[in-house]
Amino acid sequence: MKVDKHTKLGKIMKMKGMEKILTKYNVPCVSCPMAKMEMDSLELGYVCKIYGLPEKEIILEINKILKKKDKAEKPKKKIKLI
Repeated sequence: MKVDKHTKLGKIMKMKGMEKILTKYNVPCVSCPMAKMEMDSLELGYVCKIYGLPEKEIILEINKILKKKDKAEKPKKKIKLI
């Protein structure tokens, strides 16, 4: 999976460890009771724009972690011994 500016916050929040990253960058929606009702319609890029947050940095950090998780979860190829 890969996150971009169009990825919904609700989808990101469902991923393990992502809340910590969003909190690190002071994304206010993480703790906002009103945002919780519209989390599935808020795009990461839009939230970054309206709050002046570093969109590219956030996306890069999230994708870096997701890439590590993908590598760890990929099953290793089995080698047949003849």
